[in-house]
Amino acid sequence: MADRVTVIGWDGSPLTEAARSALGAATLVAGAGHHLDLPEVPPAAERIRLGSVALAARRVTAHRGTAVVLADGDPAFFGVVRTLRAPEYGLEVEVVPAVSSVAAAFSRAGMPWDDAQVVVAHRRTLRRAVNVCRAHHKVAVLTSPGAGPAELGLLLEGVHRTFVICEELGTERERVSVLTSDKVADHTWRDPNVVIVMGGPVTSSEDGGWIAGRDPGAGPRGWALPGETYGGALGEGETEVLRAAQLARLGPRTGDLVWDIGSGSGAFATEAARCGAAVIAVDRDADACARTMATARRFGVQVQITHGTAPHVLEDLPEPDVVRVGGGGAAVVSAVADRRPERIVTHAATRDAAELIGRDLTEHGYRVECALLQSVELDTRAWTEKERSVAFLLSGQLERRESPR
Repeated sequence: MADRVTVIGWDGSPLTEAARSALGAATLVAGAGHHLDLPEVPPAAERIRLGSVALAARRVTAHRGTAVVLADGDPAFFGVVRTLRAPEYGLEVEVVPAVSSVAAAFSRAGMPWDDAQVVVAHRRTLRRAVNVCRAHHKVAVLTSPGAGPAELGLLLEGVHRTFVICEELGTERERVSVLTSDKVADHTWRDPNVVIVMGGPVTSSEDGGWIAGRDPGAGPRGWALPGETYGGALGEGETEVLRAAQLARLGPRTGDLVWDIGSGSGAFATEAARCGAAVIAVDRDADACARTMATARRFGVQVQITHGTAPHVLEDLPEPDVVRVGGGGAAVVSAVADRRPERIVTHAATRDAAELIGRDLTEHGYRVECALLQSVELDTRAWTEKERSVAFLLSGQLERRESPR
Protein backbone atom coordinates (compact mmCIF):
# COMPACT_ATOMS: atom_id res chain seq x y z
CA MET A 1 0.00 0.00 0.00
CA ALA A 2 1.17 3.55 -0.71
CA ASP A 3 2.92 5.15 2.25
CA ARG A 4 0.91 8.34 1.77
CA VAL A 5 -1.93 9.35 -0.57
CA THR A 6 -2.73 13.00 -1.22
CA VAL A 7 -5.65 14.06 -3.40
CA ILE A 8 -5.17 17.52 -4.88
CA GLY A 9 -7.96 19.57 -6.37
CA TRP A 10 -7.11 21.90 -9.24
CA ASP A 11 -9.26 24.74 -10.56
CA GLY A 12 -6.81 26.40 -12.93
CA SER A 13 -5.29 28.60 -10.24
CA PRO A 14 -1.63 28.30 -9.17
CA LEU A 15 -1.14 25.36 -6.84
CA THR A 16 -0.96 26.11 -3.12
CA GLU A 17 2.21 25.54 -1.14
CA ALA A 18 0.68 22.38 0.37
CA ALA A 19 -0.16 21.03 -3.08
CA ARG A 20 3.31 21.79 -4.49
CA SER A 21 4.96 20.15 -1.50
CA ALA A 22 2.90 16.97 -1.87
CA LEU A 23 3.58 16.81 -5.62
CA GLY A 24 7.30 17.37 -5.15
CA ALA A 25 7.51 14.30 -2.91
CA ALA A 26 5.36 12.06 -5.10
CA THR A 27 6.67 8.85 -6.61
CA LEU A 28 3.34 8.16 -8.35
CA VAL A 29 0.97 10.77 -9.83
CA ALA A 30 -2.47 9.96 -11.24
CA GLY A 31 -4.61 12.46 -13.10
CA ALA A 32 -6.08 13.57 -16.42
CA GLY A 33 -3.78 14.57 -19.25
CA HIS A 34 -3.82 18.28 -18.39
CA HIS A 35 -2.97 17.44 -14.77
CA LEU A 36 0.03 15.30 -15.72
CA ASP A 37 1.34 18.15 -17.87
CA LEU A 38 1.65 20.48 -14.88
CA PRO A 39 5.28 21.54 -14.38
CA GLU A 40 5.11 20.63 -10.68
CA VAL A 41 4.76 16.90 -11.48
CA PRO A 42 8.19 15.30 -10.77
CA PRO A 43 9.80 13.98 -13.99
CA ALA A 44 10.80 10.71 -12.30
CA ALA A 45 7.37 9.95 -10.85
CA GLU A 46 5.29 7.11 -12.27
CA ARG A 47 2.32 8.58 -14.13
CA ILE A 48 -1.17 7.13 -14.45
CA ARG A 49 -3.66 8.73 -16.81
CA LEU A 50 -6.90 8.84 -14.86
CA GLY A 51 -9.66 7.05 -16.77
CA SER A 52 -11.18 4.48 -14.46
CA VAL A 53 -10.88 5.74 -10.88
CA ALA A 54 -11.26 2.19 -9.59
CA LEU A 55 -8.32 1.01 -11.71
CA ALA A 56 -6.22 3.94 -10.52
CA ALA A 57 -7.17 3.13 -6.91
CA ARG A 58 -5.85 -0.41 -7.35
CA ARG A 59 -2.60 0.92 -8.81
CA VAL A 60 -2.24 3.35 -5.91
CA THR A 61 -2.94 0.60 -3.39
CA ALA A 62 -0.21 -1.59 -4.90
CA HIS A 63 2.33 1.26 -5.07
CA ARG A 64 5.17 1.42 -2.56
CA GLY A 65 5.89 5.08 -2.10
CA THR A 66 4.08 8.44 -1.99
CA ALA A 67 1.08 8.83 -4.27
CA VAL A 68 -0.75 11.94 -5.47
CA VAL A 69 -4.08 11.94 -7.29
CA LEU A 70 -4.98 15.13 -9.18
CA ALA A 71 -8.61 16.01 -9.92
CA ASP A 72 -10.55 19.05 -11.07
CA GLY A 73 -12.23 21.25 -8.49
CA ASP A 74 -13.07 19.83 -5.09
CA PRO A 75 -12.29 16.09 -5.26
CA ALA A 76 -14.47 15.43 -2.21
CA PHE A 77 -17.61 16.78 -3.92
CA PHE A 78 -18.89 14.17 -6.40
CA GLY A 79 -15.22 13.35 -6.94
CA VAL A 80 -12.52 10.70 -6.62
CA VAL A 81 -12.26 10.78 -2.82
CA ARG A 82 -15.33 8.57 -2.39
CA THR A 83 -13.84 5.80 -4.56
CA LEU A 84 -10.37 6.05 -3.03
CA ARG A 85 -11.83 5.70 0.46
CA ALA A 86 -13.90 2.65 -0.43
CA PRO A 87 -13.28 -0.28 2.01
CA GLU A 88 -11.86 -2.56 -0.68
CA TYR A 89 -8.84 -0.28 -1.13
CA GLY A 90 -8.18 0.62 2.50
CA LEU A 91 -6.65 3.98 1.59
CA GLU A 92 -6.40 6.85 4.03
CA VAL A 93 -6.19 10.05 2.04
CA GLU A 94 -5.30 13.66 2.70
CA VAL A 95 -7.26 16.14 0.61
CA VAL A 96 -6.03 19.51 -0.66
CA PRO A 97 -9.23 20.97 -2.17
CA ALA A 98 -9.80 23.67 -4.75
CA VAL A 99 -12.92 25.60 -5.69
CA SER A 100 -15.53 23.10 -6.89
CA SER A 101 -16.63 23.33 -10.49
CA VAL A 102 -20.19 24.03 -9.31
CA ALA A 103 -19.08 26.96 -7.15
CA ALA A 104 -16.94 28.23 -10.03
CA ALA A 105 -19.88 28.00 -12.47
CA PHE A 106 -22.18 30.02 -10.23
CA SER A 107 -19.39 32.53 -9.67
CA ARG A 108 -19.01 32.98 -13.42
CA ALA A 109 -22.78 33.48 -13.64
CA GLY A 110 -22.74 35.92 -10.69
CA MET A 111 -25.48 34.05 -8.83
CA PRO A 112 -25.93 32.53 -5.37
CA TRP A 113 -26.31 28.78 -5.28
CA ASP A 114 -27.41 27.91 -1.75
CA ASP A 115 -30.92 27.45 -3.21
CA ALA A 116 -29.77 25.19 -6.05
CA GLN A 117 -30.07 21.45 -6.52
CA VAL A 118 -26.88 19.70 -7.70
CA VAL A 119 -27.09 16.52 -9.79
CA VAL A 120 -24.69 14.34 -11.74
CA ALA A 121 -25.76 13.28 -15.23
CA HIS A 122 -24.42 10.07 -16.76
CA ARG A 123 -26.11 8.11 -19.52
CA ARG A 124 -27.89 5.98 -16.92
CA THR A 125 -28.92 8.92 -14.70
CA LEU A 126 -29.67 11.48 -17.42
CA ARG A 127 -33.43 11.00 -17.28
CA ARG A 128 -33.54 11.53 -13.51
CA ALA A 129 -31.33 14.62 -13.81
CA VAL A 130 -33.78 16.02 -16.37
CA ASN A 131 -36.67 15.35 -13.99
CA VAL A 132 -34.91 17.38 -11.30
CA CYS A 133 -34.55 20.21 -13.84
CA ARG A 134 -38.29 19.96 -14.51
CA ALA A 135 -39.14 20.14 -10.82
CA HIS A 136 -36.77 22.80 -9.48
CA HIS A 137 -36.10 26.40 -10.41
CA LYS A 138 -32.28 26.24 -10.20
CA VAL A 139 -30.22 23.12 -10.85
CA ALA A 140 -26.51 22.61 -11.44
CA VAL A 141 -25.82 19.59 -13.62
CA LEU A 142 -22.37 17.99 -13.67
CA THR A 143 -22.40 16.48 -17.14
CA SER A 144 -20.53 13.67 -18.88
CA PRO A 145 -20.07 12.53 -22.50
CA GLY A 146 -23.46 11.51 -23.87
CA ALA A 147 -25.24 13.30 -21.02
CA GLY A 148 -24.44 16.92 -21.71
CA PRO A 149 -26.24 20.19 -22.49
CA ALA A 150 -27.61 19.00 -25.85
CA GLU A 151 -29.13 15.87 -24.35
CA LEU A 152 -30.59 17.85 -21.43
CA GLY A 153 -32.18 20.30 -23.87
CA LEU A 154 -33.68 17.55 -26.02
CA LEU A 155 -35.27 15.79 -23.06
CA LEU A 156 -36.65 19.08 -21.73
CA GLU A 157 -38.68 19.58 -24.90
CA GLY A 158 -41.73 21.69 -24.14
CA VAL A 159 -40.30 22.99 -20.85
CA HIS A 160 -38.77 26.47 -21.05
CA ARG A 161 -35.49 26.79 -19.18
CA THR A 162 -32.43 29.03 -19.38
CA PHE A 163 -29.07 27.26 -19.63
CA VAL A 164 -25.79 28.74 -18.39
CA ILE A 165 -23.18 26.41 -19.87
CA CYS A 166 -19.66 26.60 -18.44
CA GLU A 167 -17.10 24.68 -20.50
CA GLU A 168 -13.58 23.72 -19.43
CA LEU A 169 -13.60 25.92 -16.34
CA GLY A 170 -10.18 26.99 -15.16
CA THR A 171 -8.42 26.41 -18.49
CA GLU A 172 -7.40 28.74 -21.29
CA ARG A 173 -10.33 27.36 -23.32
CA GLU A 174 -12.94 28.31 -20.70
CA ARG A 175 -16.22 29.51 -22.23
CA VAL A 176 -19.54 30.54 -20.66
CA SER A 177 -22.69 30.57 -22.84
CA VAL A 178 -26.29 31.52 -22.01
CA LEU A 179 -29.03 29.93 -24.14
CA THR A 180 -32.63 28.80 -23.82
CA SER A 181 -33.23 25.06 -23.64
CA ASP A 182 -34.65 24.88 -27.17
CA LYS A 183 -31.35 26.16 -28.62
CA VAL A 184 -28.72 24.07 -26.81
CA ALA A 185 -29.24 20.96 -28.94
CA ASP A 186 -28.03 22.90 -31.99
CA HIS A 187 -24.49 23.20 -30.62
CA THR A 188 -21.58 20.90 -29.85
CA TRP A 189 -20.25 21.34 -26.34
CA ARG A 190 -16.79 20.62 -24.96
CA ASP A 191 -16.31 18.41 -21.91
CA PRO A 192 -16.02 18.83 -19.04
CA ASN A 193 -18.78 21.30 -18.42
CA VAL A 194 -21.24 22.39 -15.76
CA VAL A 195 -24.75 23.43 -16.79
CA ILE A 196 -26.89 25.71 -14.64
CA VAL A 197 -30.55 25.17 -15.55
CA MET A 198 -32.95 27.87 -14.40
CA GLY A 199 -36.64 28.65 -14.78
CA GLY A 200 -40.06 28.64 -13.22
CA PRO A 201 -41.31 30.28 -10.02
CA VAL A 202 -38.66 31.33 -7.52
CA THR A 203 -39.29 31.60 -3.79
CA SER A 204 -36.71 33.47 -1.78
CA SER A 205 -36.24 34.99 1.63
CA GLU A 206 -34.37 38.06 2.76
CA ASP A 207 -31.93 36.09 4.90
CA GLY A 208 -31.12 33.59 2.14
CA GLY A 209 -32.79 30.63 3.80
CA TRP A 210 -31.37 28.13 6.28
CA ILE A 211 -30.75 24.94 4.25
CA ALA A 212 -29.17 24.27 0.86
CA GLY A 213 -31.53 23.42 -1.99
CA ARG A 214 -35.30 23.58 -1.66
CA ASP A 215 -36.56 24.61 1.77
CA PRO A 216 -38.51 21.57 3.06
CA GLY A 217 -40.53 23.90 5.28
CA ALA A 218 -41.91 25.98 2.42
CA GLY A 219 -45.69 25.95 2.20
CA PRO A 220 -48.20 24.63 4.73
CA ARG A 221 -47.31 21.70 6.95
CA GLY A 222 -48.76 18.32 6.04
CA TRP A 223 -49.94 16.37 3.01
CA ALA A 224 -53.40 15.63 1.62
CA LEU A 225 -54.42 19.09 2.74
CA PRO A 226 -58.08 19.99 3.31
CA GLY A 227 -60.16 20.89 0.28
CA GLU A 228 -60.51 24.53 1.32
CA THR A 229 -56.73 24.87 0.92
CA TYR A 230 -57.31 24.38 -2.80
CA GLY A 231 -60.34 26.62 -3.02
CA GLY A 232 -62.91 23.91 -2.29
CA ALA A 233 -65.11 22.13 -4.84
CA LEU A 234 -62.75 19.17 -5.27
CA GLY A 235 -63.75 16.27 -7.50
CA GLU A 236 -64.90 12.89 -6.21
CA GLY A 237 -61.41 11.46 -6.71
CA GLU A 238 -59.70 14.24 -4.77
CA THR A 239 -60.87 13.68 -1.21
CA GLU A 240 -58.26 14.02 1.52
CA VAL A 241 -58.32 10.34 2.49
CA LEU A 242 -58.04 9.18 -1.12
CA ARG A 243 -55.21 11.63 -1.91
CA ALA A 244 -53.32 10.56 1.21
CA ALA A 245 -53.60 6.90 0.22
CA GLN A 246 -52.59 7.62 -3.38
CA LEU A 247 -49.50 9.55 -2.30
CA ALA A 248 -48.57 6.75 0.09
CA ARG A 249 -48.90 4.09 -2.63
CA LEU A 250 -46.94 6.04 -5.27
CA GLY A 251 -44.26 7.55 -3.03
CA PRO A 252 -43.18 10.32 -5.47
CA ARG A 253 -39.65 11.55 -4.86
CA THR A 254 -36.86 13.68 -6.28
CA GLY A 255 -35.82 12.43 -9.73
CA ASP A 256 -39.22 10.89 -10.49
CA LEU A 257 -41.61 11.96 -13.22
CA VAL A 258 -45.26 11.74 -12.12
CA TRP A 259 -48.21 11.74 -14.47
CA ASP A 260 -51.44 13.03 -12.91
CA ILE A 261 -54.19 12.15 -15.39
CA GLY A 262 -57.44 13.96 -14.66
CA SER A 263 -55.78 16.58 -12.48
CA GLY A 264 -59.01 18.38 -11.54
CA SER A 265 -58.14 21.13 -9.05
CA GLY A 266 -54.42 20.30 -9.12
CA ALA A 267 -54.40 19.16 -5.49
CA PHE A 268 -52.63 15.83 -6.13
CA ALA A 269 -50.25 17.27 -8.74
CA THR A 270 -49.19 20.02 -6.35
CA GLU A 271 -48.64 17.64 -3.46
CA ALA A 272 -46.56 15.30 -5.63
CA ALA A 273 -44.47 18.29 -6.71
CA ARG A 274 -44.00 19.29 -3.07
CA CYS A 275 -42.39 15.86 -2.59
CA GLY A 276 -39.69 16.98 -5.04
CA ALA A 277 -40.93 15.04 -8.08
CA ALA A 278 -41.43 16.43 -11.57
CA VAL A 279 -45.12 16.40 -12.48
CA ILE A 280 -47.06 16.47 -15.73
CA ALA A 281 -50.74 17.16 -15.09
CA VAL A 282 -53.20 16.09 -17.79
CA ASP A 283 -56.84 17.09 -18.11
CA ARG A 284 -59.32 17.38 -20.97
CA ASP A 285 -61.04 20.35 -19.30
CA ALA A 286 -59.30 23.68 -20.00
CA ASP A 287 -60.72 25.13 -16.77
CA ALA A 288 -59.20 22.26 -14.79
CA CYS A 289 -55.83 22.92 -16.43
CA ALA A 290 -56.08 26.58 -15.42
CA ARG A 291 -56.99 25.63 -11.83
CA THR A 292 -54.05 23.24 -11.65
CA MET A 293 -51.66 25.92 -12.90
CA ALA A 294 -53.02 28.44 -10.39
CA THR A 295 -52.72 25.94 -7.54
CA ALA A 296 -49.13 25.07 -8.44
CA ARG A 297 -48.17 28.74 -8.61
CA ARG A 298 -49.79 29.46 -5.27
CA PHE A 299 -47.67 26.75 -3.66
CA GLY A 300 -44.50 27.76 -5.52
CA VAL A 301 -44.00 24.42 -7.31
CA GLN A 302 -43.49 23.61 -10.96
CA VAL A 303 -46.07 21.52 -12.78
CA GLN A 304 -46.22 21.03 -16.55
CA ILE A 305 -49.80 21.22 -17.82
CA THR A 306 -51.04 19.18 -20.79
CA HIS A 307 -54.53 19.90 -22.11
CA GLY A 308 -56.02 16.93 -23.93
CA THR A 309 -57.98 13.72 -23.68
CA ALA A 310 -56.32 10.53 -22.45
CA PRO A 311 -55.22 8.06 -23.61
CA HIS A 312 -54.37 9.73 -26.96
CA VAL A 313 -52.66 12.76 -25.39
CA LEU A 314 -50.30 10.48 -23.46
CA GLU A 315 -48.49 9.19 -26.54
CA ASP A 316 -46.03 12.09 -26.77
CA LEU A 317 -45.33 12.48 -23.05
CA PRO A 318 -41.93 11.43 -21.62
CA GLU A 319 -41.78 8.13 -19.74
CA PRO A 320 -43.27 8.27 -16.21
CA ASP A 321 -42.02 6.62 -13.03
CA VAL A 322 -45.36 6.62 -11.23
CA VAL A 323 -48.86 7.53 -12.41
CA ARG A 324 -52.11 8.59 -10.78
CA VAL A 325 -55.17 8.04 -12.96
CA GLY A 326 -57.84 10.32 -11.60
CA GLY A 327 -60.19 9.90 -14.55
CA GLY A 328 -60.71 7.89 -17.72
CA GLY A 329 -61.36 4.47 -16.28
CA ALA A 330 -60.01 1.12 -17.44
CA ALA A 331 -59.06 2.27 -20.94
CA VAL A 332 -56.72 4.95 -19.61
CA VAL A 333 -55.26 2.65 -16.96
CA SER A 334 -54.53 0.06 -19.66
CA ALA A 335 -52.79 2.66 -21.85
CA VAL A 336 -50.71 3.78 -18.89
CA ALA A 337 -49.73 0.19 -18.07
CA ASP A 338 -48.45 -0.19 -21.64
CA ARG A 339 -45.82 2.46 -20.78
CA ARG A 340 -44.56 0.32 -17.85
CA PRO A 341 -44.31 2.84 -15.00
CA GLU A 342 -43.13 1.39 -11.72
CA ARG A 343 -46.39 2.12 -9.94
CA ILE A 344 -49.95 3.06 -10.92
CA VAL A 345 -52.74 4.18 -8.63
CA THR A 346 -56.40 4.83 -9.45
CA HIS A 347 -59.84 4.53 -7.91
CA ALA A 348 -63.23 3.13 -8.85
CA ALA A 349 -66.74 3.85 -7.66
CA THR A 350 -68.02 0.24 -7.94
CA ARG A 351 -66.66 -3.23 -7.32
CA ASP A 352 -67.28 -4.26 -10.93
CA ALA A 353 -65.20 -1.33 -12.19
CA ALA A 354 -62.46 -2.14 -9.68
CA GLU A 355 -62.34 -5.79 -10.78
CA LEU A 356 -62.08 -4.77 -14.45
CA ILE A 357 -59.13 -2.45 -13.75
CA GLY A 358 -57.49 -4.98 -11.44
CA ARG A 359 -57.63 -7.76 -14.04
CA ASP A 360 -56.11 -5.50 -16.68
CA LEU A 361 -53.25 -4.45 -14.40
CA THR A 362 -52.58 -8.10 -13.54
CA GLU A 363 -52.45 -9.01 -17.23
CA HIS A 364 -49.88 -6.25 -17.71
CA GLY A 365 -47.63 -7.83 -15.08
CA TYR A 366 -48.53 -5.65 -12.11
CA ARG A 367 -49.06 -6.87 -8.57
CA VAL A 368 -52.47 -5.44 -7.66
CA GLU A 369 -53.81 -4.33 -4.31
CA CYS A 370 -57.32 -3.04 -3.69
CA ALA A 371 -58.84 -1.45 -0.60
CA LEU A 372 -62.30 -0.11 0.08
CA LEU A 373 -61.84 3.33 1.59
CA GLN A 374 -64.67 4.85 3.53
CA SER A 375 -64.38 8.16 5.30
CA VAL A 376 -66.97 9.95 7.38
CA GLU A 377 -66.46 13.61 8.25
CA LEU A 378 -68.00 14.63 11.56
CA ASP A 379 -69.18 17.99 12.82
CA THR A 380 -67.36 18.12 16.16
CA ARG A 381 -69.76 20.65 17.60
CA ALA A 382 -72.55 18.09 17.69
CA TRP A 383 -70.56 14.99 16.63
CA THR A 384 -72.93 14.41 13.78
CA GLU A 385 -72.10 13.15 10.31
CA LYS A 386 -71.40 15.88 7.73
CA GLU A 387 -70.16 13.98 4.70
CA ARG A 388 -69.42 10.40 3.71
CA SER A 389 -67.27 9.14 0.82
CA VAL A 390 -66.60 5.62 -0.41
CA ALA A 391 -64.14 4.52 -3.10
CA PHE A 392 -62.18 1.47 -4.19
CA LEU A 393 -58.47 2.32 -4.18
CA LEU A 394 -56.44 0.25 -6.66
CA SER A 395 -52.67 0.23 -6.87
CA GLY A 396 -50.41 -1.71 -9.17
CA GLN A 397 -46.70 -2.30 -8.71
CA LEU A 398 -44.66 -3.67 -11.57
CA GLU A 399 -43.49 -7.12 -10.58
CA ARG A 400 -40.22 -6.89 -12.46
CA ARG A 401 -38.64 -3.66 -13.66
CA GLU A 402 -37.06 -4.31 -17.05
CA SER A 403 -34.15 -1.91 -16.62
CA PRO A 404 -33.25 1.13 -14.51
CA ARG A 405 -34.24 4.44 -16.06
